[in-house]
Amino acid sequence: MTQKEMMLSGMLYDSRDNELRENAGRSRRITRLFNNTTEEQHSYRTQLLKELFASTGENIYIEPPFRCDYGSNTYIGENFYANFDCIILDVAEVHIGKNCLLGPKVCIYTPVHPYDAEIRAMGIEMGKPVTIGDNVWVGGNAVINPGVNIGNNVIIGSGSVVTRDIPDNVIAAGNPCRVIRPVTDGDKKYWQAELEKYKAMAGENNIDP
Repeated sequence: MTQKEMMLSGMLYDSRDNELRENAGRSRRITRLFNNTTEEQHSYRTQLLKELFASTGENIYIEPPFRCDYGSNTYIGENFYANFDCIILDVAEVHIGKNCLLGPKVCIYTPVHPYDAEIRAMGIEMGKPVTIGDNVWVGGNAVINPGVNIGNNVIIGSGSVVTRDIPDNVIAAGNPCRVIRPVTDGDKKYWQAELEKYKAMAGENNIDP
């Protein structure tokens, strides 16, 4: 097996491998071009992101600056948005579902460094994949650690450090991140009422809602 194959299989691998350095160089080149674009270059930004990632939906928007290890190990669903200063370290696969929102400075980490200092100093490491379901909102400055699975329809509070799996349909926050409460029918009714107020206001002001 190559070092890259070992990395993606979750085994220990040598991060100094030439192929991996070349792959990382590709990512640095594309993200440098992306981060140097202007707001008028929306189509070019999208083109670069589709080149960078393993797969994306049609609608993807990331606010520069953005950083990642490889990009080629990250899979992003339809209707994705990430705010400023997002970081994805994808030495293992990262899967993000549809309709996901990441606040500013959200970090997704897959690398795992050995607890043994001598091995760690050798540049040997491993990775654990991260999965984020559909319709997830991750608040600003949250950190998602290696091996975490976040379910569908989840809200992660800002500043959270997610160290364990989060089930579907909950609000979770804290360090370490824990479930605070479920998302309820009451939440849906509240936001539907707010939406009706918005539609009424838009109608009064001849704004297309």
